[in-house]
Amino acid sequence: MSLEAWLPQPTLFLTGLSLLLSLAPMGLGMEVMAPATINALNGSSVKLSCTFNSCYKVENKQFSLNWTYQECRNCSEELFLQFRTKIMNKQLDRFGNRVEFTGNPTKYDVSFTLKNVQLEDEGTYNCYVLNPPDRHRGHASISLKVLTKEPPKHDSTVAVIVGASVGGFLAVVILVLMVVKCVRRKKQQRLNTDDQKTEEEGKTDGEGNPDEGTK
Repeated sequence: MSLEAWLPQPTLFLTGLSLLLSLAPMGLGMEVMAPATINALNGSSVKLSCTFNSCYKVENKQFSLNWTYQECRNCSEELFLQFRTKIMNKQLDRFGNRVEFTGNPTKYDVSFTLKNVQLEDEGTYNCYVLNPPDRHRGHASISLKVLTKEPPKHDSTVAVIVGASVGGFLAVVILVLMVVKCVRRKKQQRLNTDDQKTEEEGKTDGEGNPDEGTK
């Protein structure tokens, strides 16, 4: 039996918890979610999952996506997958034709599948997403570990039950936070727009002439 990728139960729980905590601050940045680490068996295919949330509908003409590969922490990032109105595979020599985009931006999913995983594919994969009118680009990274043999199997029945219960609770909390966040974000952007208009109107009087103090 081939096992393509593993997310140990404690890691899955911590990933959900970190996602919950990341949504708590009501900032203006976009959230991009991806597992911190994925293990893949040498020679298998593995899906590198990356999703995002946004208060706005995805428009292909404005939406942008970059996937980059980083061999080591201090190494430069190599762009290998990009979305600009359509998906564009950069065909790096490192990956050849082994990269397949399997996400759907309109469903806030920008995942891809790496086929025939090699030991040399280990490293950090960065997912960058921008969905205007969101003003800030979101980012998440995945550390890919390539294994030469399958890990020992464990009875995870209890862990699955607990994980499902915790996951359901987190899903409800995250949904509530997202609704609140979107409302606050749009309100803040309206306030910023109103402030900008007020500043512009303050430079001229009602007839469009400079204020007396500026003459």
